Amino acid sequence: MLANYHTHTPRCKHAKGSEREYIERAIACGFKILGFSDHTPQPYPEDYVSPIRMGMDEIGEYTSTLAALREEYKDQIKILIGYEVEYTHKYFDTLITELKKYPLDYIIQGQHFAPDEVDGAYMGFKSNDENRLKEYAELTSEGMKTGLFSYLAHPDLINYTGDDETYRKYMKRIVETSLEYDIPLEINMLGFVEGRNYPCDRFFKLASEMGARFIIGCDAHKPEAVMQPQSADGLTDFLDRYGIKTGDNIIELKKI
Repeated sequence: MLANYHTHTPRCKHAKGSEREYIERAIACGFKILGFSDHTPQPYPEDYVSPIRMGMDEIGEYTSTLAALREEYKDQIKILIGYEVEYTHKYFDTLITELKKYPLDYIIQGQHFAPDEVDGAYMGFKSNDENRLKEYAELTSEGMKTGLFSYLAHPDLINYTGDDETYRKYMKRIVETSLEYDIPLEINMLGFVEGRNYPCDRFFKLASEMGARFIIGCDAHKPEAVMQPQSADGLTDFLDRYGIKTGDNIIELKKI
């Protein structure tokens, strides 16, 4: 694949390595496009400090650092400036207004919480609560319908342990929305390599049956995680199992 749009930086407090190290690694692995999409800051209340994302006051430095590196490496690789954005009812509009003040190539949607980080729960924890599954699917679909996201990261992050029928009932809404709005669904390499609950068979079986479009995302939190699919043991077998083809992995990005 020639493009990876899912790359983090240490500003999110749980990634390692400099931007330059990620770029050098991408070049060495044959990438022609490297998109940085660190966890977006959020305009949370002043008394809440997120342990998993940069602060709003870091947007300028994040942007200027990547803009300088983009110029420096322009003859070797195309560098894109993006964010992995959490869609919320409370904070989304304010966030987008702020992000538009800076040069920005794209955003990807990455739902980890519902209804949000401050007042909600992390969706990756095991649960057989149908209401939790419903809330995740509805919030994710609503975010996709804004038309601002270039793709949906780890669409199956929800760790629902209940029956398949209930799972398909709600998760098919995400796939339907992806088809209606032509939004690719990500096969998340970080989750695969680390043996997380995603990417999971029952979601990608469903999505493949429904004719969804897919993209691979390294979700790199360290430079060595920028890699080709064949370097992740078993990933190509997973893709083949569901007939998933991504080609060069280059997509048309949506402007916000």
